[in-house]
This record gives sequence, C-alpha cells and structure tokens, in this order.
Amino acid sequence: MHDDQFRQLLDRFNLAWSGYRKVRKGVKKRISRHMQTLNCPSMQAYLDLIKQNKEALRECELRLTVSISRFFRDRQLWDGLEEDLLPGIIKTHPRRLRVWSAGCARGEEVYSFKILWEHLKQTHTHLPALEITATDKHSAYLDQAREGIYTPGSLKEISPEMRERYFKSRKRGNRFNIKAFVKADIDWKVQDIFAVPAGSEFNIIFLRNNVLTYYKQPLREEGLCRVTKALIHHGWLIVGSHEKMPAGVSNFRRHASIPWVYYREA
Repeated sequence: MHDDQFRQLLDRFNLAWSGYRKVRKGVKKRISRHMQTLNCPSMQAYLDLIKQNKEALRECELRLTVSISRFFRDRQLWDGLEEDLLPGIIKTHPRRLRVWSAGCARGEEVYSFKILWEHLKQTHTHLPALEITATDKHSAYLDQAREGIYTPGSLKEISPEMRERYFKSRKRGNRFNIKAFVKADIDWKVQDIFAVPAGSEFNIIFLRNNVLTYYKQPLREEGLCRVTKALIHHGWLIVGSHEKMPAGVSNFRRHASIPWVYYREA
C-alpha cells in the first residue's frame, strides 16, 4: 500500500498523517490484510465497502488503532505522581478520588495506577476511596484488559519484587496475569471519546497518546473539550509525553516538572 493510498484512508476518519507517520508500517499491513479478506482490489473499493458495511467499518477502525503500551510507560510521570501529585491531591480530597483513563486500550495504564495506589498504602495511613473508570471504544481491547494477561515486554518497567507481588506467572505461553486484588473495583466501559463523557467530577483524567496524536486539529480540540468537561476545577489532565495542548486552550497550566501533566485552573 502506497502512502498516498493510506492518506486517503486517514482522511476518511479525520486522522492525522503526523500521528501515523512513524507507526504506519504495521497499520498498513493490518489494513492490507483486511482489504484482501474483503476482496477489495483498491483503496477506493475498500472505502466504498466500509461506507456500506458497519461490521467492516468497525474492523477497519480497530485495525487503525495504535495500541503501543507497557506498564509504567514514561517513568518520570509515575514517579511524579507518587512523590508529588498524588500526596497533594490526597490532602485536598481525603474522602474520594475519581480517576478516568480515556482510551485505556488493554489496561496497562489503569493497572499501573492501581499498583501505584497499592504502593501508596505503605506510606499513608489513610487514603481516600478510589474510583477508577476505564473506557475504550473497542470492546475487544476491554475484554483483554479485564482478563489482564500480558507478555514480558509489557512488564519492562516492573521490578522482580513488583512482579512477584502483583502478577502471577502462567505456566504456558510465557505470560503474566495481573492478580485479582489489582483488578478489583475498576469500572470498564465501552465508550467513544467523542461521545458523552464517561462520568463527571474526575480528579484525574488520563488522555495519553490518543486524541492529541492521531486526530486532525479540529477533532483534537473537540475531543479534548468533551473529555475535560468531566474534569473538576483544579483537577489534573495527563497527556502523552510527546503531545501538546492545542494553542487555543488557555485554562490549563503545565506542571513545573512533568511537562505533559496539566492543572485545570478554571
């Protein structure tokens, strides 16, 4: 598949070439296989088919999704959460903490937060009640997240001690299963970021490597606006380490030491 053909497909979904440029090789392979399965000899034939066939459209969207993650990805963020952000938030909100992972994919980010929370129990005598909502528009990803089975590559940032405490090694397939107590009390929901938010009054929202990377500018602003409506005033928005807030967004202040964490001022 030539890049100009791939751009045609991206344009169909208002997706940004800049976001896909470095990862397009694998995505193009997935789309090419789908085209072959559907006997589509050209990109135009493929575009015509997914316009008419809802199941093919859903499969196309799934194959366009880039889900590259691992536990504690961008370690600086998680160290900053543990040492700075969360202790301050806990003091301000001692009764309840609401967290939303928007576009949670296979769950590594959500479980990273739960592991971090378990770790905080060792240094804090009282923690607020934790409510975590995890959403993704692909139900297949959510099924995998609920199951909580991961390859060694996803655990690169996990120490042997943490692996022993929070994971069970599976006898077959060289896989690791997140333990049941880490899985507990997570509300998994199928939800599109561009639809109605998954709740309200969240203290922390994770929106990482998603809207601000893969969508064109108008949709970036629309998706960001929809998501941040669910954030409390003086709440925290966490984006990807290579993502930037749109130029027109003025009510967020960047964290002093973690540049991809933003504080909502109003």
